Amino acid sequence: MKNLTSLLVLFLLFFYSEISAQLKIGYVDSQAIMDQLPDAQDAQKKIDAQIEEWQKELKKMQAEWKERFDDYERRKLIMGKQKKAEVEKELVAMEEKIENFKQAKFGANGELFKKEEELMKPIQNQVFTVIEEVAVEHELDFVFDRSGDLIFLYAKEEYDITPQVLSKLQ
Repeated sequence: MKNLTSLLVLFLLFFYSEISAQLKIGYVDSQAIMDQLPDAQDAQKKIDAQIEEWQKELKKMQAEWKERFDDYERRKLIMGKQKKAEVEKELVAMEEKIENFKQAKFGANGELFKKEEELMKPIQNQVFTVIEEVAVEHELDFVFDRSGDLIFLYAKEEYDITPQVLSKLQ
């Protein structure tokens, strides 16, 4: 649905441009820009190093759990009910600890998200500022980002029809 909407927007822009004055449209590949920026590369290296450290810690926790589980499996037939229940409780607690670690580090609002936000946001803001400057210099009406889904990075205010849509809805 999103792609269909994006294609419709593009079609309307091109169709409109044939009827009225020529629209000037540009595009950038923001991923290529980020890949070539030394500051972004340095930030990504820091993020990758942190991810690697967390993954080592996670693997260590999982290996410890596996070792405990395998030991439990070998000895469960000779364990008493109370000891068996204790070990099972420890294994469940270890599983919860592993899951909590994953969420804390890699979850939606985890440390990885915060680290990426902290290191990459200033660089992205700088890139978007320069994109806007170039768009104004070249008198472009719209600038798209081709590296992902169709995203407007810049649009002249005169093409914003939000107030008209809102007034018709009210």
